[in-house]
Amino acid sequence: MEKFCCPNCNLSYPIHSKRWRCDCGSFLDLEFEPKFPIRKILRRNPTLWRYREAIPILDDESIVSIGEGFTPLEEVKLYDHRVLLKIDYLFPTGSYKDRGATVLISKARELGIKKVVEDSSGNAGSAISAYCAKAGIRCEIYVPGSTSSGKMVQIQAYGAHLEKVEGSREKTAEEAMEAGSKIYYASHCWNPYFLHGTKTFAFEIWEQMDWKTPDALVLPVGHGTLLLGAYIGFKELKEAGRIKRIPKLIGVQSANCAPLSQAFKRGCTETPRIEKEETIAEGIAIANPVRGRQILKVIAETGGEILAVTEKEIRTALKEMGRKGHFIEPTSAATIAGLKRYLKYIKKEIVISTLTGTGLKTVEKISHLI
Repeated sequence: MEKFCCPNCNLSYPIHSKRWRCDCGSFLDLEFEPKFPIRKILRRNPTLWRYREAIPILDDESIVSIGEGFTPLEEVKLYDHRVLLKIDYLFPTGSYKDRGATVLISKARELGIKKVVEDSSGNAGSAISAYCAKAGIRCEIYVPGSTSSGKMVQIQAYGAHLEKVEGSREKTAEEAMEAGSKIYYASHCWNPYFLHGTKTFAFEIWEQMDWKTPDALVLPVGHGTLLLGAYIGFKELKEAGRIKRIPKLIGVQSANCAPLSQAFKRGCTETPRIEKEETIAEGIAIANPVRGRQILKVIAETGGEILAVTEKEIRTALKEMGRKGHFIEPTSAATIAGLKRYLKYIKKEIVISTLTGTGLKTVEKISHLI
């Protein structure tokens, strides 16, 4: 039976409720039993909704879609290694966050919700705004004042109300959460339906690799919505008997804001308090990730690790990917910098990473880097 479950106190709640956290204050997970009818999947359009029976939306009429998903898997040569890159900046709003937004806003429509609030460093806010526009749901997006102007313009273009918060990313989240006490909080990190959208990253890889899995995934980690989604997806495939193992999860953070990397190196199960420094990888500059302990747990479970890359490494990766035909934002380049670091220490592994966001969102920032 589908239900919300608290990983902290083990309480459960019905899915028709509009809650976004447990009474104990913890985030919630979603207990859901997916199905993978391959013959049906192969007959459907190439969007992430081809995995319909594995996505927890009850009524097809509730689905809010802009034709998102099934992004290319491109082979690229790095350090004499052949790696595969999922080109997720080709989503309608220019980032992988559309995976989570299409499912979360579909659920909001199913619940009859008329207005939502979200906080973001840009990409999640853009995605939630776009799908709310498609669904006819009013939307308020809270962003730090330092957010790239291109992302703020994009959010406003979708008709969302933009609330700029002077201060840290954490302060922005606090203000949005306060608003979320009165308005449905469509949070990409708190709301488990978002993760049940990002998990389609795993399903697409499974299908594009002829129903097999890679040895390792190298993914960005701020709040960890893509990494946790990929874990959920591969875990569901394994539990359904479709695959034999879950890939190693390799997380990548900016060295200027790397609470999870520090915790992992120390063998901690909780993220430490850190002094965050400015980084060009704004999308993963999260000093206190909501699901930090969950991220650390799944990385350890899969035999993975968390790498922290420097600003210089990020700038170099940004330029190198441009020379390979990919104009990506600095946050996406941080992932490639981590991928390059990881490839130095391995021999024969099938490794998949991703290009998460287009550089068109951060043109002003990139112009100073190149």
